Amino acid sequence: MSVETTSTIVEPIVKAIDCKHFIDGQFVDSVDGKTFNNVNPVTEEVYGTVAEGSAADIDLAVQAAKRALQGPWGKMSTQERSNIIRKIGDILLERQEEIAQLESLDTGKHLKFSRHVDAPRAPKNFHFFADYMISVGTEAYQDETNGALNYGYRRPIGVVGLIQPWNLPLFLLTWKLAPALAAGNTVVIKPSELTPMTATVLMEIIKEAGVPDGVVNMVHGFGPGAGSAINKHPDIAGIGFIGQVSTGARIMQEAAPTLKKLSFELGGKNPNIIFADVDIDEVVAGTIKSSFTNQGEVCVSGTRIYVERPIFDEFVEKFAAKTRELKVGNPFDMANDQGALVAKVHYDKVMSYLKIAEEEGGTFVTGGGRPEGLDKGYYVQPTIITGLGDDSRLVREEIFGPVVVVLPFDTEEEVIAAANDTRMGLSNTIWTNDIRRAHRVAQAVESGLSYINCWFLRDLRTPFGGTKDSGLGRVGGVHSWEFYTELTNICVKL
Repeated sequence: MSVETTSTIVEPIVKAIDCKHFIDGQFVDSVDGKTFNNVNPVTEEVYGTVAEGSAADIDLAVQAAKRALQGPWGKMSTQERSNIIRKIGDILLERQEEIAQLESLDTGKHLKFSRHVDAPRAPKNFHFFADYMISVGTEAYQDETNGALNYGYRRPIGVVGLIQPWNLPLFLLTWKLAPALAAGNTVVIKPSELTPMTATVLMEIIKEAGVPDGVVNMVHGFGPGAGSAINKHPDIAGIGFIGQVSTGARIMQEAAPTLKKLSFELGGKNPNIIFADVDIDEVVAGTIKSSFTNQGEVCVSGTRIYVERPIFDEFVEKFAAKTRELKVGNPFDMANDQGALVAKVHYDKVMSYLKIAEEEGGTFVTGGGRPEGLDKGYYVQPTIITGLGDDSRLVREEIFGPVVVVLPFDTEEEVIAAANDTRMGLSNTIWTNDIRRAHRVAQAVESGLSYINCWFLRDLRTPFGGTKDSGLGRVGGVHSWEFYTELTNICVKL
């Protein structure tokens, strides 16, 4: 008699792909023929090669983008351009499962997250800006004293460079690319060298959707090579960048001689502030998400968790119990909750912070190392640490992994001061049932985003970005439009 078993493992319908540049509508090798290896973060094995771009490849891409500005793309009506941008979103929707699986292969993240976030949000970005671009207006003023009419006219800024991160590769690339195209620009993209595959597939989709050759170009490579060439190129008018603070500073320095427009979404060391009047079970569920979603590789993750002292012990106990339930392992096994970190260099960085926590006298409530039984892959246990002070490196520096620190506080003034005691200011989360206090604290904490009794709910019309070292400018709706267009005032004597 046979016994039926039900496997929880999803059999991939995709395979890893070799990745070439996409310039002037064609997939091409590097000018010098160089490539580098793409490594699977789960098996630690090489599963493909990637073209390694240089300044010569970037220049070819920029020249193609410049020609395309003067070609059919620049002559299309707004509605025609909107139809093509919508078509990109439609094809991405049709290929959601393929996209989700490629994203999990490349990043090591769990397929559940790729299916829920990466794959559906990418087409949403194109659909949103396809609608937005045909509805947005501009300013106009009647000058009765001088008998003149003044109105604003927007034109694309030109060739835009997009330098993209590895944590949400396709989702964040489309978040920049969609408004850049909607505004009529042409683009040169450098994806992260760690996650090249979904960007490569997106180039196929862009061609299929009818985007003219040269409008969207992509060059793979590393920051000091391809990235630096984008920063310095005199014919690139603006750069949209998402990534580390130190990289943003380098881009600003290299771009300064050509006075490019810059839009930066940088790192965060985000406070999660929990007052004693909350439903602890609700807050624990929300904090599990804000701490460990995507293995903590999210810029708005709540990594400094401040808990009002009367509920501190109870919160830590319940938070740790729920954290221990998270299963780490094969990202294609639906019985698991979390996958691997993206690469060895990042794995080593996160593990180094666990050692620092030990040296600084921290208490590991749960986690603290590599999961048992996982000898291959860049896996880290979800980790909760207490007993550290405000001067701890784990409290002050972005770890970008599944590691959080929980600290007690006594007063509203104290926790606001602690939340603001950082060079970063991307986001915060406030948990309280006192609506007046919620507004007071949200307005007092220095960050670009403030979530009250929720985390990372996103309305694409609203401004997104950070203060201090966490960013430059805002994106979303009209805020993206402001960056990707040049505004001219036209004055007509009536």
